[in-house]
Amino acid sequence: MNDKTAAAATGGDNPFFKDWTGPFGVPEFSRVKSEHFVPAYERAFAEHMAEVEAIANDPAPPTFENTILAYEEAGRMLQRVDDVFHNLVGTDSTDELLKIEADISPVSASHWNKIRMNEALFRRIDALYQKRDSLGLTSEQVRVLERHHTSFRRGGAALDVEKKKKLAEVTERLAALGTSFSQNVLADEQSYALELAEVDLAGLPDFVRDAARAAAEERGKPGKYVVTLQRSSVEPFLQFSSRRDLREKVFRAFLARGDKNDATDNKAIIAETIRLRIERAKLLDYKSFARYRLDDAMAKTPEAVRGLLEKVWKPARERALADRDDLQKLIQEEGGNFKLAAWDWRYYAEKLRKRRCNIEESEVKPYMQLDNVIEAAFYTANRLFGLVFKRVDVPVWHPDVRAWEVTREGKHVGLFFGDYFARPSKQSGAWMSTLRDQEDMHGQVRPLVLNVMNFNKGDPTLLSFEDARTLFHEMGHAMHGLLSNVKYHSVSCTSVLTDWVELPSQLYEHWFERPEVLRKFAKHYVTGEPMPEELLKRLIAARNFNRGCETLEYISSALVDLELHQLESAEGLDVNKFERDTLARIGMPEEIAMRHRTPHFGHVFSGGYYASAYYSYMWSEVLDSDAFHAFEETGDVFDPSVAKKLYDNVLSTGGSRDPAELYVAFRGRLPSADALLKKRGFIDEAA
Repeated sequence: MNDKTAAAATGGDNPFFKDWTGPFGVPEFSRVKSEHFVPAYERAFAEHMAEVEAIANDPAPPTFENTILAYEEAGRMLQRVDDVFHNLVGTDSTDELLKIEADISPVSASHWNKIRMNEALFRRIDALYQKRDSLGLTSEQVRVLERHHTSFRRGGAALDVEKKKKLAEVTERLAALGTSFSQNVLADEQSYALELAEVDLAGLPDFVRDAARAAAEERGKPGKYVVTLQRSSVEPFLQFSSRRDLREKVFRAFLARGDKNDATDNKAIIAETIRLRIERAKLLDYKSFARYRLDDAMAKTPEAVRGLLEKVWKPARERALADRDDLQKLIQEEGGNFKLAAWDWRYYAEKLRKRRCNIEESEVKPYMQLDNVIEAAFYTANRLFGLVFKRVDVPVWHPDVRAWEVTREGKHVGLFFGDYFARPSKQSGAWMSTLRDQEDMHGQVRPLVLNVMNFNKGDPTLLSFEDARTLFHEMGHAMHGLLSNVKYHSVSCTSVLTDWVELPSQLYEHWFERPEVLRKFAKHYVTGEPMPEELLKRLIAARNFNRGCETLEYISSALVDLELHQLESAEGLDVNKFERDTLARIGMPEEIAMRHRTPHFGHVFSGGYYASAYYSYMWSEVLDSDAFHAFEETGDVFDPSVAKKLYDNVLSTGGSRDPAELYVAFRGRLPSADALLKKRGFIDEAA
């Protein structure tokens, strides 16, 4: 322990040992240093364990207050440290933070193992659970009790001593593997930068060139052009570059993340992860990890998941194959004597979209300025739920981050942070998280909600239509966090079942495609003129172009995830062969690539949240397609009565009630997959 760490461990200037005293209780990021985290974690783990032991060893008979409420209140400091640490690791990592992450993840897993396998604590929870209907609890209290009982049971609390020990070893190892996986992907992304000469820029519109120049500047190469392995850099290059050789080079590098047979290769990590997940499932009396995972989801079984995915796969594949043939014809018309490959798809699809729909990305993008899209998302929140966003000056973790106070009818709702730009220190992708969740156990605590994206920074920043849709998607998650109105922390915000959590986000995407929103905010970044009505109509008409390919990209990833976790043995598992065999079995066209190849599938292998549950996006899409129709049926997509039902039964409720019950309360029934098929254009809207 060095002098700095020693000082931090004894208190000193460690900001985690004091309350955040800044505006709105925002963490004081400027005071947080990497050396603060280890001593903060050490104290937080110790405090939390002492709190748990006091609950478990309470001589008084268990009650909701002295057991469940006390457990809800335990671990406050640990939550604070975790929230700040994981936000920084994801958005602005350093070598020091990554080293701490690698060290702390198995320690954290061990800590939670000890708690969830605490026999005395589980006896108290179980005693309450067995008589829950006679305790006079509110419906939310019953749900909180049930969720804690489920968490402890699935965490191994009811196992014998030997099985507990084995499960603890498995869980700790899985935590370490997940950290290694994500750090390997980040390392591969950071180490790659394809420098482009002027001759290599052929076909690239100005906004792609500007992004490549900005990426070069970030990497200390001013005046140069660079393509990185961020999706926001790769996909526009594949879409517009007329240099087929460079498209192939970038595409292969993108697919090879985590799969280069070097120090950052993830295949052995995946094989061990699958083996340990199987072992975990069998210790808990499940045949496969998928059965274990889905038992605590809306879907319940792998068969239900596969049934949905396969129902959509067939019409999507038919559409994709028809598009493939048209793309090949386009190549031949242009004099090409090569077979369409995966690195050609986006390039020729852009040409085909121009022909079929009379629209192209370069025509739309000038109307998709980041600031206007943000305002469109805020406008939608105001029309639906009365939210008002006002910029505020509060501590942030990076100069690019913006913050807004959110109010409703003049009352404080929470804080919203937007971290929109790609940078080398940032994990790729887009996500929503919180620095503090809403609760009302001892007075209303309002949330600190953040959206993270990876757009290419420009002056101004122009988004693709899909980028703008992503911003609305994450804002939908933010609505789930900001509008949460429950009492207990464990069921607040997005603490819900995995295949329910994507409903608010995917539902919110619908409003971005509406002319009522686009007419108001799709304005040219130079002239300020609104998007011409004729272009707007063409844009909306083209929203399902290439949907077959996009659907296959997604479902193939979801099915590989599901089938890997259906294995009952991982002996001799060759990850790439398993992936190839699964794709061959489902008839994946070779011209289309998975959205997430297994060696860099962070949703599934950087942690366990989406393991055998990547299907959740499509499960939720069945719900969101039907839910938006509730607005359309009124003739007003901002209908106040439907918006109130959505608030009352989806956005404000967190995980305080069963999601199927919540959806029926909102819609009057559960939906069928037909709503999704209509939305994606695979069956007639009139059907």
